[in-house]
Amino acid sequence: MSEFGDRRRRLAAAMERRGAWPARSAWIRQAVDALPRHRFAPQRLWRWNGQAYIPVDRRTDAEGWAAEVYGDPDAAAVTQVTDGRPSSSLSCQAVVVDMLDSLQVEPGHRVLELGSGTGWNAALLAFRAGRGQVTSVEVDPALAAAARWGLDAVDAQVAVEVGDGEAGWPAGALYDRVMSTYAVPTVPWAWVAQTRPGGRIVTAWGRLGHVALTVAEDGKSATGWIQGLAQFMPARGTRADLDFSQVRGTDPADDERPYQRDIGPLRDDWNLRFALRVALPDVHVTLAADADGLNAWLHDSKSSWASLSALGDGTTVAHQGGPRRLADELDRAWDAWLDLDKPDVYDYGLTVEPDQQYAWAHDAQTGPRWPLNGD
Repeated sequence: MSEFGDRRRRLAAAMERRGAWPARSAWIRQAVDALPRHRFAPQRLWRWNGQAYIPVDRRTDAEGWAAEVYGDPDAAAVTQVTDGRPSSSLSCQAVVVDMLDSLQVEPGHRVLELGSGTGWNAALLAFRAGRGQVTSVEVDPALAAAARWGLDAVDAQVAVEVGDGEAGWPAGALYDRVMSTYAVPTVPWAWVAQTRPGGRIVTAWGRLGHVALTVAEDGKSATGWIQGLAQFMPARGTRADLDFSQVRGTDPADDERPYQRDIGPLRDDWNLRFALRVALPDVHVTLAADADGLNAWLHDSKSSWASLSALGDGTTVAHQGGPRRLADELDRAWDAWLDLDKPDVYDYGLTVEPDQQYAWAHDAQTGPRWPLNGD
């Protein structure tokens, strides 16, 4: 562990302190040690300076570059910026490890990865599954070429294909394991169809967590539990959402009322945030505090909005506009979560069928369900 050894050791120790190295998958730490992150990072990374993403080049700022690669366990290194937004990254180490543990890959498994990125994740998969066992699909030809170069440099023998990950890679099916490294609002049926019965699919879902699905023995469905919280980039080409100001416009509010609820949990309780994401998948919630207190802004990226504004005297007022009343919808979803005894993220799961898919809580068969519409 010579090159960037101190930084690598500090990151590994931080993972150790928080118990992020999974005991049941000891191979992952071995793989991370054998295939360090910096070997797959491009010479130019991007750092957010509070206003924009600025380049950090290894040739001119080696220490700054290394700090991006080996940040804390929850820090991703942005490797590509498109139209001012991150479009690819070297994912944070804690999430990579957690998703690999969830995949439960074994030696000899045939694995399909969707979203090659830098190639690091595919290299880790090949370390476990074996050379020649992993196919990785990347929609961006330039990223695919870079990933292929990095993987060839470590003799991983991963087949890197250029294509749309939504379609999977039917030429290599059936697979024992399928992993998507980018977020999807709904799971493409092609992924299920290309996984053998009893096989496992791990994907980032809804930009707020990841799920592990097991394909039914008859191949007609896949179901499984949410595995953890993290924020992910969407699939390339996903339409950029309108922001609050664009949805809000300048028209006066259609509705104004006192808002009786303490909105602090919207900021502090990630289990609540996840439950609201399940119940209101198209509603964006942003929070910020000022001298008057905590404020929230909600919108559906179309035409409905709500603001919850602190007045400085301990009270909050709700303003709403558009065809929906998002503050009211927020209250109903919040109350439903409380009525279910505040399930946490690990109490939720997804079921995917050819003509429908839905999230559920507590039990896939008898628990409450929320249909997924792909928004």
